Amino acid sequence: MKTLVWVEHDNSEMKDATLSAVTAAGRLGEVHLLVAGSGCAGVAEQAASVAGVGKVHVADDAAYEHALAENVAPLIADLMSDHDAVLFPATTTGKNIAPRVAALLDVMQVSDIISVEGDKTFTRPIYAGNAIATVESSDPKLVITVRGTAFDKAATEGGSGAVEAVSGSGVAGLSSFVGAEIAESERPELTSAKVIVSGGRALKDAETFEQYITPLADKLGAGIGASRAAVDAGYVPNDYQVGQTGKIVAPEVYIAIGISGAIQHLAGMKDSKTIIAINKDEDAPIFQVADIGLVADLFKVVPELTEKL
Repeated sequence: MKTLVWVEHDNSEMKDATLSAVTAAGRLGEVHLLVAGSGCAGVAEQAASVAGVGKVHVADDAAYEHALAENVAPLIADLMSDHDAVLFPATTTGKNIAPRVAALLDVMQVSDIISVEGDKTFTRPIYAGNAIATVESSDPKLVITVRGTAFDKAATEGGSGAVEAVSGSGVAGLSSFVGAEIAESERPELTSAKVIVSGGRALKDAETFEQYITPLADKLGAGIGASRAAVDAGYVPNDYQVGQTGKIVAPEVYIAIGISGAIQHLAGMKDSKTIIAINKDEDAPIFQVADIGLVADLFKVVPELTEKL
C-alpha cells in the first residue's frame, strides 16, 4: 500500500504533529509526504530527512501559502491517483482539509485513529473516549486523521526521501486568507509539552489563575492548560483548553489543579503518563484517573508546592 501524508508546517518549519502521522502511515505501507506551501524548500528538506520516508512531493505555490483547504484539497485528490491512503494529523488544519479531500474522492473519512489493525482496519475513540470502536473501511481510497498522542513520533533524521516537484490547480477562488492572530509564548506547545499544569474553574478568576498556576509552571518548565469551564469563564484564552473540544494531550506529567474531571476534560488528557490531581472534593471524578491524588485546598498547597520545588 502506498500512503501519502500531508505535512503541517509554517513554510519554514515542519510541525511535530506530522511525525506521528508518519509513524501511522508506516504501518500501512510505503510512505510519501506532501509539502504544499510557498517558499517551503526548507520544509521539504526537513521532510526528506524523516526516517522511513520514500518520497517527498513539493507543491511550491502562493496558492498554498496559508494551507487553505479549498486550494490544498484538489491537489491532494489529484495525487491520490497514485496513492491508496492519505493521512493527516488530527490538528485544526488537518481536520479542515481532510473532509474536503474525502468528499472529492467520494469516500468516507476515518477520523482520529489511535491504532492500525490492518490495511483497512483501525481503532478510534468514541463517546469521549469511554469506548474504543474498531472500524473497517470498504472504500478504494482511505482518508484518515491521526490522533498524535497515540503514535510515537518518527525520527527526524535518518531518512533520504527523494524530493519531487508537483503542481495543482492553484487558487480555487472559494476562499481567501484575511489574517491570522497567532498567540506567541516561550512555553512549550500543549501538544508537545512533557509537563502540563492545568487549572479549573475553582481558581475563581483570571488573576487568581495567573497567581497560582503560572509560578508552578515556571518552576517545572511546563505548558499551561485549562478546563473548558475555566476558558468559558474567561480565565485564560481558548488555546489553553484541554479536552474533547480543545487540545488532546499526553505529556509525561499532567497536573490538574481545581479540575473536577468532567468527561469532556478527561477525553483530552487521560492518556498522560502520570496524572496528578489536586482538589478539595474527594469525590471528584478526576481522582478516578489520577495516579497521584491530593485532597486539599489548592490555595494552600499549590504555593507550598511551588516554594519547595
